[in-house]
Amino acid sequence: MPTPIALTRHHGLEALELVAPDGARAVLLLHGAHLTSWIPAGGEEQLYLSPKSSFATGQAIRGGVPLIFPQFSARGPLMRHGFARTKPWQLVQAEQGVDDALAVLQLTDDAATRMVWPHAFSAELSVRVSGQTLDIELAVENTGDTPFDFTAALHTYLRTGALDATSLRGLAGLHYWDQVKNAEQVQRSDLVLPGSPGCEDLDRIYYQVSQLKEPLQLIDESGTQRRALDLLQQGFDDAVVWNPGAGKCAQLADMPADGYQQFLCVEAAAIERPVLLQPGEVWSGLQSLRRQGA
Repeated sequence: MPTPIALTRHHGLEALELVAPDGARAVLLLHGAHLTSWIPAGGEEQLYLSPKSSFATGQAIRGGVPLIFPQFSARGPLMRHGFARTKPWQLVQAEQGVDDALAVLQLTDDAATRMVWPHAFSAELSVRVSGQTLDIELAVENTGDTPFDFTAALHTYLRTGALDATSLRGLAGLHYWDQVKNAEQVQRSDLVLPGSPGCEDLDRIYYQVSQLKEPLQLIDESGTQRRALDLLQQGFDDAVVWNPGAGKCAQLADMPADGYQQFLCVEAAAIERPVLLQPGEVWSGLQSLRRQGA
């Protein structure tokens, strides 16, 4: 019989602390459906959360997994990255099961959203933790009577011990849009080496990542033991790889000057081809993170 999980507070905001029977845990805020922590069973924190981030109503949080919807970045008329990450979400379900812990939050259109994005919708974010795995799923339904399209992403900040000891494997052969160089490129090698010459300021949208036969893998060799995370995605066709580098990080008010050394964002995303939903249709996208070598 599942055990209900009660609301608590983290950083002064309403939150759910998900704890699976095996000890895997995560913290999910109702503010923006924002995941701020994930610790696999017997492991350590896998996400980066800026110590200078603001935790206030209407403000975006730096780190964890911000939810981007219904617009990625400034690619449209809305505020950067849309409104979902700063809105209060409603609790649908939160429980500890036999071998996992699960939470489901919901956001629906209201007068404020319709002023900037005139569509009727229902969005649900589901978070599940168990063992070495974290699953994050976004589902969007068109509840209106006219079609709409949107872009979205799970802006996942993956913790690293040192950026120059970190690599991302599995993107070889893919085309990507380099937002720093403002040009389309092809990934020639299997490894992306953030922090190396030419990659200090990394902002790339990789296309057709969902077509890869193997998951991406983040490798962190900064400590005494090599740490690896497998990154799988379904429904999301693209992936964003981002790190601001030293120069841009120093300009971010909600980030320590050296904070860029401690994370690499690898985001499951739907950007190149916006998702089109007819009335009554539902789309879903999933990102699964799995720690290796535990």
